[in-house]
Amino acid sequence: MLKKMLVVAALSVIGTTGAFASDEARAAAKEVIELKDGSTVYIFKDGKMAMEDKYGRATRMKQETVMETKDGRKIIMHGDEVMRLDSLLRHGDGS
Repeated sequence: MLKKMLVVAALSVIGTTGAFASDEARAAAKEVIELKDGSTVYIFKDGKMAMEDKYGRATRMKQETVMETKDGRKIIMHGDEVMRLDSLLRHGDGS
C-alpha cells in the first residue's frame, strides 16, 4: 500500500512540473493555438513561431508548412523557434 502511495505522489509531482513548464511557454507567447493533431503552436511577440508536439516536446516544423487548427483554420509556419520553446518548456522542470 505504501509503495502505491509513493508512486501516486511521484506521478503527481511529475505532472505538476510539466504544467509549470507549459505555463511559462504560454506566458511568453502572444498567442497559443491548438492543432488538430494534438500539437500546439506558440506565436511569439516578434511574430516567430514554435511548435510543441502532443507529448509536450519542442519539435521542428519546416518553414511555410500549412497546419490545421482544431477549429479547422489553416495557418502557415513562420520562423522555427524550436530552441526558444525548448528553453521555456525545460525552464519550469529544473533542467
